[in-house]
Amino acid sequence: MGDALFGIHGMALELRSQRLGLLTSNIANAGTPGYKARDIDFGGALKAMAQGASATQAVGGATQYRVPVMPALDGNTVEMATEQTAFAENAIGYEATLNMIQDRVNTVSRALKGE
Repeated sequence: MGDALFGIHGMALELRSQRLGLLTSNIANAGTPGYKARDIDFGGALKAMAQGASATQAVGGATQYRVPVMPALDGNTVEMATEQTAFAENAIGYEATLNMIQDRVNTVSRALKGE
């Protein structure tokens, strides 16, 4: 019922949540020598989920190491500006997706009440 009611938005919300965690991990490890920043190919992961993959499988298959513009001498590939931009972009997408789901729930609720 969830897929029929929420469509792709439920899958997108789950992926955005997992991506927020990954980006947070990157930011938290900005000072860790040798840490390799990772990100999710959101479009690829969403496509995989739409084709029946679980969120874990989709994220695992779409996770990639980020290629730094200016690699650090200690091997850390976290670039704070890149991570902060990706985090903010993903947070806005998360909120927009959540609002779409909430609007859908409100519409169904009003329909059930006969409004």
